[in-house]
Amino acid sequence: MMKKYLLYGFLGTLMGFILARIGFANYDEINKMFAFTDFRLLLTFAASVVILMVIRLIFRKRFPKQDKFIQPGTVPGSMLFGFGWAVTGACPSLVFVQLGQGYLPALMTLFGIYVGVVFYRKMHAKYFMWDVGSCSSA
Repeated sequence: MMKKYLLYGFLGTLMGFILARIGFANYDEINKMFAFTDFRLLLTFAASVVILMVIRLIFRKRFPKQDKFIQPGTVPGSMLFGFGWAVTGACPSLVFVQLGQGYLPALMTLFGIYVGVVFYRKMHAKYFMWDVGSCSSA
């Protein structure tokens, strides 16, 4: 079990290093991407999506197709996620990269993520209650 955690720790550190080196954890670079003033990161992000799609097609036989569904909150949630990413310059994984780089405003982003998750859980339990698939809302 410890080997598994060490492997995940190594892969997470490697991912953070790569993201930091290409500028994906830099607030100014993220802002330029979302403002469409610099297409370098946008093209990098798009290329990684295309590469992962090709890899998924290659290994499709190894991984059986799963029935996926789009819950009612997917589109508004995705829009809110993108808005938060544009405002803070970080998606949830990038917050830890930014903290590792000593970017202290990332603490507020981490706090916002925490508050958002708590708020979502309370709202979902009270108002929405739709099936969230494999993820638990409790």
